[in-house]
Amino acid sequence: WGFGAGTIASLPTREALDGALIRSGWQSLAFDPATARLRQPGGLTLDLSGIAKGFGADRAGQALRQMGAAAFLVDVGGELLGHGLKPGMQPWWVELENPPGASLAPLRVALHGLAIATSGDYRRYHDLPGKRLSHSLNPATAAPVENGVASVSVLARTAMRADALATTLTVLGDKARAFADQHGIAARIVWRDGTAFTEELTATLSAMTE
Repeated sequence: WGFGAGTIASLPTREALDGALIRSGWQSLAFDPATARLRQPGGLTLDLSGIAKGFGADRAGQALRQMGAAAFLVDVGGELLGHGLKPGMQPWWVELENPPGASLAPLRVALHGLAIATSGDYRRYHDLPGKRLSHSLNPATAAPVENGVASVSVLARTAMRADALATTLTVLGDKARAFADQHGIAARIVWRDGTAFTEELTATLSAMTE
């Protein structure tokens, strides 16, 4: 689909996508939890971009704590990790970004020992005639998601977990809320219907904002 490698002039054929599905997928990997070794049989390329920024934020936070920093806010490409309190004993307040064109009420969260990550379809995409392609791909179809999700923000203890879950909920679409509530995930889901936007808070995030 050209994300990370350039662009595309036309949509790939269904035959090409079916071939990509045969050659890809985490199911082809062999993980040994006893030795923490991951083996790939060949012919696969591991792309960890779905969690890389979150991982980087966590490692930066770890380094700052080891250096004795009592309070900090780390921002790696929009994935944020907060630790400690600011002068004045205030937590690190972060206001969630709305997708362009969305007039939603401001929502601020306190990153006190928490991280937040957002996945959306308005930062990285391809525009083809009459069609916008999101950079989030559905592993079941090998195609960009088209489910009405404009953005998902997730709060978690680590930025890497928040990063992974934000992408997961984006792909799940109308199953995202049920999955998040089942697993206690604090998330805000913004839906797009034409030019109209609505937001949905999971039960865990709603409880945190009360």
